[in-house]
Amino acid sequence: MVAESRHDGPPNAGDFSSHFSHTPVMLDEAVRYLTPRSGGRYIDATFGGGGHSRAILEHCGPDGQLLALDADPDAIDRATRLAESFPGRLHTAQGNFRDLAQLATEHHFEKVDGILMDLGLSSYQLDQPERGFSFRYAAPLDMRFDRNHGMSAAEIVNSWDEADLANVIFEYGEETRSRAIARAIVAERIREPITTTDRLASIVERACGGRRGRAIHPATRTFQSLRIAVNDELQALREGLAGSVDLLASGGRLVVISFHSLEDRIVKNFLRDEATDCICPPGTPVCVCDHRARLRILTRKVVQADGAEEARNPRSRSAKLRAAERLP
Repeated sequence: MVAESRHDGPPNAGDFSSHFSHTPVMLDEAVRYLTPRSGGRYIDATFGGGGHSRAILEHCGPDGQLLALDADPDAIDRATRLAESFPGRLHTAQGNFRDLAQLATEHHFEKVDGILMDLGLSSYQLDQPERGFSFRYAAPLDMRFDRNHGMSAAEIVNSWDEADLANVIFEYGEETRSRAIARAIVAERIREPITTTDRLASIVERACGGRRGRAIHPATRTFQSLRIAVNDELQALREGLAGSVDLLASGGRLVVISFHSLEDRIVKNFLRDEATDCICPPGTPVCVCDHRARLRILTRKVVQADGAEEARNPRSRSAKLRAAERLP
């Protein structure tokens, strides 16, 4: 979602900017396609570090409104602090964007002028060892966006059978060594439960034959797959997209930034279907779906970060932006 680097010295909980130097991914592109204007009403469905929200509020001033959502309570705390800089204009709600339609309705944000969904993992989460998202630290194996709900990565790793582990690592991580990794996990958890990020990373690395000649750590795809499974991210994305269209006013914009092919494929197919009058299977002689296009695609080719941003922020290299506009 964002790339940040730590400042020296301890954070000040009351200062929104003191803990991290915050660089939102594809900020200029997101603002350009969202086109925030004075008096407009917008939703940032994934507040994260707050950089996109801040930019939207600055561009829709002095009286534009923004609803910021996030499943992570820590992100909502950051949003609450940012709201102090925009009195009466930034509203917050903790919740997964799969419940976008419900949360927007509860906060009276129907028929909005734009919705932004940045699907990347926040560096605030990556840089907190206790969250268990990264194998850079020896930390509890958690990975939940909301630590008060759901099954942790440790529970999945230690309770799912070998076939289910292999399937999720292959499907969500696109990892060709998924069977060997699942087999190694099951063998190791018999000796002792796998409860830390560094132990899991070590198990996966050995199962993949070490790091020789690899551009990324062998555990990267496995960690991605577990995070997606823990938070049910792909189904949440489908539900969030489905709820977004009815919330848009005529001419309202939907902008989505994804970070891996599974997400981008879902977004691409959703926008394609919503921009098509008939989605009956090929060969159907007469349309029976009664589907009517509700969106106009603005990005016929996926938009990616330019070389300058990639140089500044390596995490932007995998980012893909797609956008559409609500038809009358």
